[in-house]
Amino acid sequence: MKSKSNELLPKLVAVFLVAHVFMFIVPLAVARGVVSKENGKSSLSTYIVLVKKPEGVVTGDVDLDGWYQSFLPVTASSQQAKMVYSYRNVVTGFAAKLTAEEAEAMKRKEGVVSARPERVYSLHTTHSPDFLGLHQNLGFWNQSNYGEGVIIGLLDTGITPGHPSFSDEGMPPPPAKWKGKCEFDGGCNNKLIGARNFAEDQTGPPTDEEGHGTHTASTAGGNYVEGANVFGNANGTAVGMAPLAHLAMYKVCGELCSESAILAAMDVAVEDGVDVLSLSLGGGSVPFYMDSIALGAFTAIQKGIFVSCSAGNEGPQYGTLSNEAPWILTVGASTIDRSISAIAKLGNGLTYDGESLFQPKDFPSTLLPLVYAGANGNESSAFCAPGSLKDVDVKGKVVLCERGGDIGRIDKGQEVKDNGGAAMILMNDQLNGFSTIADPHVLPATHVSYNAGLNIQKYINSTTNPTATILFKGTVIGNPSAPEVTSFSSRGPNMQSSGILKPDIIGPGVSILAAWPVSVENKTNTKSTFNMISGTSMSCPHLGGIAALLKSSHPDWSPAAIKSAIMTTASFVNLGGNPIVDQTNTTADIFATGAGHVNPSKANDPGLIYDLQPDDYIPYLCGLNYTDEEIGTIVQRNVDCSSESIIADAELNYPSFSIVLPESGSQTYTRTVTNVGPASSSYTYLVAAPEGVDVSVTPKQIVFTSVNQKATYSVTFSRQKNISLPFSQGLLNWFSPQHNVTSPIAVMFL
Repeated sequence: MKSKSNELLPKLVAVFLVAHVFMFIVPLAVARGVVSKENGKSSLSTYIVLVKKPEGVVTGDVDLDGWYQSFLPVTASSQQAKMVYSYRNVVTGFAAKLTAEEAEAMKRKEGVVSARPERVYSLHTTHSPDFLGLHQNLGFWNQSNYGEGVIIGLLDTGITPGHPSFSDEGMPPPPAKWKGKCEFDGGCNNKLIGARNFAEDQTGPPTDEEGHGTHTASTAGGNYVEGANVFGNANGTAVGMAPLAHLAMYKVCGELCSESAILAAMDVAVEDGVDVLSLSLGGGSVPFYMDSIALGAFTAIQKGIFVSCSAGNEGPQYGTLSNEAPWILTVGASTIDRSISAIAKLGNGLTYDGESLFQPKDFPSTLLPLVYAGANGNESSAFCAPGSLKDVDVKGKVVLCERGGDIGRIDKGQEVKDNGGAAMILMNDQLNGFSTIADPHVLPATHVSYNAGLNIQKYINSTTNPTATILFKGTVIGNPSAPEVTSFSSRGPNMQSSGILKPDIIGPGVSILAAWPVSVENKTNTKSTFNMISGTSMSCPHLGGIAALLKSSHPDWSPAAIKSAIMTTASFVNLGGNPIVDQTNTTADIFATGAGHVNPSKANDPGLIYDLQPDDYIPYLCGLNYTDEEIGTIVQRNVDCSSESIIADAELNYPSFSIVLPESGSQTYTRTVTNVGPASSSYTYLVAAPEGVDVSVTPKQIVFTSVNQKATYSVTFSRQKNISLPFSQGLLNWFSPQHNVTSPIAVMFL
C-alpha cells in the first residue's frame, strides 16, 4: 500500500498550529533576475536542466558536453545562452544561462525532465573534543587512529591554506585513490589535499573571504594548534574532531551559495574520492527530487560516502528543517559546558548571568547609570537599531537593548557605542528564552536571558536612579546543564516525509572556537587566528569529523551503519544527569533533539546497527507517491514502482520511529538489526511508551550467534482513547549486558 505521508502533512501542520506557534519557512529563495525584463524579454538566469539518461549508456562512454549542448535552444539570444556546469555523477543534466522563454521552450523538448531556475542556499552559520570525550592518546581517538587515511570534503566559503590548523605536520600523504585538484598557487599539503572554486560570483583560487569555511574545516579535521584563543578567552589547544584526516575544500559560496555551484561541487567531490561530505548550508524544505543537496547526497551514499548536513537556523519554530532526506545525517545544534561569562550587576544587588566574548580588563566594577533604550516608546530604539539612539541620552550609561528587529547583536552594540554609551546589556526576546551567545562585541556588553531582561526592566521602572555594571569573569567550564538545545536550531517534524524523524542528532554548535582567516583582535603578527561563532553550521562538521573517525575505525561500515551507530548511542541527559533542556529551560522535545546528543566513544561500539543499502530507498520513495521519473532523478536509473514492494515511509529500516496515528486503529512496523558486537549475545527490549500510545514488541528477545547476523522485530503502536495531544514521544531500548541500543519514538496524533 502506498504511503499517505504527503496527504497527511497538511493535517499535521494544522495539528501543530493549534498547539504551537508554527512558522512555515519559504523553502528556497529563487535566484535574482528570473523575472526582470530587458526589451520585453526575460533576462538571463541560471537554470538547472535535468534530462533522461539514455538506456544502457555509461556516462563515460558518451560526449556529455556535446550531448547536453544539443538541448540548448536555437533562438535569437542563444549566442548568450551558456553552459555553466555539466554534471556527470550526481544528476544527468546541466546548468545553463537561459531566459525564461528559452527555458519554457526547452521543457517541451524530448528527453528533458525539468528546467527550473536555480535556488540560492544559505550558510547555517577547542574545548568541544574534551566535552565529547575525545582525549589524546586515549579511547576512541586512539582506536580510530584520529581519522588517519579518511578524506573529509567540505562545501563552503573556501579555506585559508596557510593557517596552522591546516599544517601537515605529522600527516601521512593522501590515499592513492585521491583524484582531486588544488587551485592555490602555492599548492596544497598532506592536510589540505584539495581545494576547488565553484562559486559563480568569485573567481580565482578558493580563498575564504567570509571565514565560515575555514571555521568548519578546522572543526572537522584541523590539526593541533596550541595557545588558541579569542581575546584571551577559551585558551587551549585547538583541534578538529579527526586531526589526522585529510581535508578537501570545495568553495561554493561567495556573496551567494548558488544551487548550480553546490551541485557541481558534489558532482566533482564524489569522483575525487572523498569519504565524508560536510555541508553547513541548506535551503529549507522541498521534495527530494528537487533538492540538489539530496540528489548529490544520494549519489554519494551509492559510492559509500557519508553525508553530514546542518539542520538549519530557523528554530525554535516547528517544521523549519533543511536537509530532511533519510540518507543524510541532519544535525541540530547544542551548547557545550563552556561559557565566556559576563555578569550584569544591578544597583539593587541582584546579578544575572550572561555571556560576551569581548572581556575588557579595565571596565570598572563601579555602578553606572542604567537606561532602557526603548523607554521613549520607539520600537527601533528598543532594538538599538542603527540611528535610533541619536536622540536618546545614553552617554556614559549602561544601555539595555532588546534582541530582534532584524538587527545584528553586534550592530546593536555599535549603535550604543556610536552614541556614547558605556556598555550594553542585550536581553533575549521571548522566543530565544535562555539561549545566549558569546559574541565579540564592540564595547563592554553581556547577553542575558529573556527572564533576566524582564527583571532588569522591572528594576529600571522601580527606581528614579537605576544603576548597573558588568562583571567580566572570563572562561568558565563545567556547566552541568550542558548540552542544551539552542533556540536557533531548526526543529522537526519532517515536512517532506512524516515517517522519518528529523533532526537525526544534535552536536556542539554554540560559541565554538575554530580557525579564522584574520585576527578579530586586529593582530598582525600571527597566523594563529581564531574566532568563536554559532550555528548548526558548527555542529555539522563536528558530526562530519566524528563520522570520519568511525569510518577509520570501521572501514567496512556503510553510511547508514555509521549513522545508526551515532543515533542509537546518543544521550538524552546532560552532564548533571538530567534531561536535556531547550531555550525555555524545560525538557527539550524530540523534534529538537532527534535521537539525542552525540556520544562518539559509544558510537564506536554500538552493539547493533540498522543498515540500509542505496536500493532499499526505492520502495520508500515509491511510498512517497513520487513518480517513476522523479525517483529516477534521485537514484540515477530507471525505476518502475509498479514492480516494487512499496513501503510506508515509517517502514524504512531507520534507527528511529516517527508515527502518525489517526483516531482509531493500530500500526505495525518492522526493523532489521545487524549484530556488530560480540558473536554470542542476546538483547531484551524495554519500552518507554509515548503518552497516549500502547506499544507492543515482538519478539521479546533477540539472540545472536555470529557477527553480522541479522534479526527482525516488529513494533505495534495503538492509540489510546481521548487523547488531545498534538504529539508525544518515547523510547525503544534493546539492551544486553554490554550494550544499550536506543531508538527514539515520535507519535503525531491526527
